[in-house]
Formats: sequence, C-alpha cells, structure tokens
Amino acid sequence: MMSWKRFILYALLFVVAAGMLYPLFWMLLLSVREIPEQYSSLWELLVAPFTASNYTDALASDAFGRYFLNSVMVAAVVTAGNIVFCTMAAYALARRKFPGGKAVTGSVLAVLMIPPHVIMIPLYRLMVEFGWINTYAALIVPWLITPFGIFLVRQYLLSLPADMEQAARIDGAGEWTILFRIVFPLCKPILMVLAIYTFLGNWNTFLFPFLFTNDEMHRTLPVGLAFYLGKQSIDWGHLMAGASISALPVLMLFSLFQKHIIEGLTAGALKE
Repeated sequence: MMSWKRFILYALLFVVAAGMLYPLFWMLLLSVREIPEQYSSLWELLVAPFTASNYTDALASDAFGRYFLNSVMVAAVVTAGNIVFCTMAAYALARRKFPGGKAVTGSVLAVLMIPPHVIMIPLYRLMVEFGWINTYAALIVPWLITPFGIFLVRQYLLSLPADMEQAARIDGAGEWTILFRIVFPLCKPILMVLAIYTFLGNWNTFLFPFLFTNDEMHRTLPVGLAFYLGKQSIDWGHLMAGASISALPVLMLFSLFQKHIIEGLTAGALKE
C-alpha cells in the first residue's frame, strides 16, 4: 500500500506537471479554433469546431518558412561553434597553466553574473560599426562562444583524470590531436548537454534578433511570430499555430535526448 509521504510527493509532482502542461494545452486549444477570441468562456472554446486552417495558413506563408529556416540555420551554427570553441577554451583553462589563467577563469565566472540585457546597447552599436545589421553575422558571431559553455565544460574536465592525455603526449601526440581525439570523445556527455542547451536557447531567443534585423530575409521565428501582435488586436489563432510549430522542434529534441541530458548533468557528479 502506498505510504502517505509517497502519496503527497506524487500529488505535488502531479500539480507541478499540470501547471507546466497547462500553457501548452491552452496554446494547442487556441491554435485549432477559428477566431478563438470570439468565445466568451472556456466551455465554449472547448466545444467549438475544430479547424486546421491556422496551421495551413502559417505553413503556406513564404515568410514563415523563411523564419523557420533562419532559426534552424542560426541555432545549428551557434551550437556547433559553442561545442568547438567552448571546449577549446575550457580545455586550456582546465589543463594548461599559464600566467593570468586564474584571472581569465574568474572573468568567465564574472561574465556569467552579468544579465545579457546590460550589453544590449553596446553590442548593437558594435554591430552597427561592423555593418552587420540585417546580416546573419550579427545573429551568429556574438554567440559562437559563451561563458556558460566554457564553465560547464571546464568543470566537467576537472572531474576527469588526465592520464590518457599524458599517455598521448608520451606517445608523441600534439595538443590538437589530444584535443580532438581524446578530449572531445571524453566530453561527449557534457557536450550533448551544451549542444541541446545552446540550440534551445538560440531557437527561442527574441531580443537580439529583434534588435539586429528589420527585414524578412534575416528574421528568426520568434521575431516573426511577434508580428501577429497588432496595435489594436492580436491574431490569436495564427499566433498560437505558429507558436505550436515553433515549439515542436524543442519538444522533439527534449524527448529524444532526455536521457543524454540527465546523464550529462550527473556524470561529473558521479566522478570521484
């Protein structure tokens, strides 16, 4: 028989899960109703006729397809850059001793405490000076390496013994060979976590793509969805349909790599 403590735990978990799933349910419900704002009660909305026109309209839009491809391209390139550059920087900080190394590590931790909104204006002025406004470079280059990625991989490397790297040096392997043949395979669990975290973060980001782009050619999906918000009204049906399509890759990634995320986050803690 289930104990009362376990029952309370399951009840709390159910309440938390319901609270997290409710916005998703509400989004899906509005996306399959034609002009959902015309219904005055939740019951009317629940029994209203089903329609897929909001989805077909969104997918048929040339701009929506462009936004989607831009988001995929930007998130994929930024993710690849973070995997390579964050690992290289983390390897140097974790394994190599050089003058000012502790100061560099401290600066990485300090940058983690700075909200990204603080650099909004300086970064925008920098993009203007480079002539990168309305270019993919503005959406990609500033995020190719992040302090969080450096810190995450560095902490994982510190939990691993350096025996294999030392053995490779004795055999005559160079630093680049050690990095790509030994360090990268050993860091695969945490790199999987970094890749998923970076991809999802860039997929959902809105502020900086909104600042750095003002044409349809370079807008990402979150920025494109914002144009369903008018000054006098909101096109809730098409907005929720677009948001549902935007959320689909996120849900798929989490469902496919949930095991890898948990293993990567706990692997370092299990090392002695």
